[in-house]
Amino acid sequence: MADMNYDVIVIGGGPGGYVAAIRAAQLGLSTAVIERENLGGICLNWGCIPTKALLRSAEVLHLAKHAADYGLSVQNATFDLDKVVQRSRKVANQLNGGVKHLLKKNKVTVIEGSAKLAGKGQVTVTKGSAPVGTFGAKHIIIATGARARTLPGLEDDGKLVWTYRKAMTPDVMPKSLLVIGSGAIGIEFASFYNALGAKVTVVEVMDRILPVEDEEISAMARKSFEKQGMRIITGGKAGNLRKTADSVTVGVEHGGKTEDITVDRVIVAVGISPNTENLGLESTKVKTDRGHIQTNAMCETDEPGVYAIGDVTGAPWLAHKASHEGVIVAEHIAGKHPHALNVLGIPGCTYSHPQVASVGLTEKKAKEKGYEVKVGRFPFIGNGKAIALGETEGMVKTVFDAKTGELLGAHMIGAEVTELIQGYTVAKTMETTEAELMHTVFPHPTLSEMMHESVLDAYGRAIHF
Repeated sequence: MADMNYDVIVIGGGPGGYVAAIRAAQLGLSTAVIERENLGGICLNWGCIPTKALLRSAEVLHLAKHAADYGLSVQNATFDLDKVVQRSRKVANQLNGGVKHLLKKNKVTVIEGSAKLAGKGQVTVTKGSAPVGTFGAKHIIIATGARARTLPGLEDDGKLVWTYRKAMTPDVMPKSLLVIGSGAIGIEFASFYNALGAKVTVVEVMDRILPVEDEEISAMARKSFEKQGMRIITGGKAGNLRKTADSVTVGVEHGGKTEDITVDRVIVAVGISPNTENLGLESTKVKTDRGHIQTNAMCETDEPGVYAIGDVTGAPWLAHKASHEGVIVAEHIAGKHPHALNVLGIPGCTYSHPQVASVGLTEKKAKEKGYEVKVGRFPFIGNGKAIALGETEGMVKTVFDAKTGELLGAHMIGAEVTELIQGYTVAKTMETTEAELMHTVFPHPTLSEMMHESVLDAYGRAIHF
């Protein structure tokens, strides 16, 4: 018999889990969240939020070093690594406390420990080796997230080879660094450490960095990073790791040869692995594919009453995707008939310098799907606000269906594009065409004017370039 019965139990208190719990509680469902570590999950404690705090410190340092460009004088701009890390952790801790407050405010019960499915509508919880109790629920939402994937021979040792956790809380500033993987996580760390003065090399197994982005954007990003002093190796495979007391040598295969690269530290950023172990899934009808839980459009698994959301279900591995799925599943449970998630309407952001952001189809993907496309581009150098900011590097690119005017995708690189992309995301969600976007009045002077000009350019009507 259960110690306590609920309408909904959420396993995992990350951005998917806590949002699902709050929305379920708002809809009048008695709800509990089971969390084994920190509320807010990886995103809030070890991912999205603290990395942005680190990157903000790097950005301020960069501006200080280039103060003369703005008619200002800053003497000996430098940094204190411990204080940079402390600020990042303080930001994460503040938001962790905020999640606790929100759950309490919405009368969601928080149960600390590790959860395991134990028969229909039953979840057992243990903390360490001690049992916490057995809890019952009509609906169980699995939101256990994922962890950094490692490569054989390149496992995190906490000293010389790092994954994101150690890279976020370094006890020493490496003079040289090898980053394996050039997705958002790898590029953000490369950007951070490069800005702080490390000699950074990035190795990517694909033929270009940021491989999920539009090819033009990837090429512009590479050019920018190399101009900042990064070395980038694409089509490269890292292996044959050899360690000394304070350095690592990695054999990198590229261009038909193997090059030994010796650095102070290695960051492995090659994707993630879902947290599906020890959940008791083997005793259910839940299906997995390479560890990821399979669900339908309403986040239902093949086991009645069991749902899954977020990173544990597969790509795209984004906090905002998990949160939105949390809302969908809570409303579905409450009988509200929510819309299914449209993956092509999920924006992606990389908070490097320059920033990269996108939503929808790339130009290549649109053509592969059979669309006849109209493509617009507008450079930052043509925008007054960008010039005033001293941020003239970048571009806005839009892809439209030539037949219907549907916005198929938008791709941006440059200052603050992670904030700007939402304008195109709203446009896609509302199914606007080029006509509505052209008739929208954008404020001047703003960076957002480039979004308007890119649409105009797709139809041969750009004014300012």
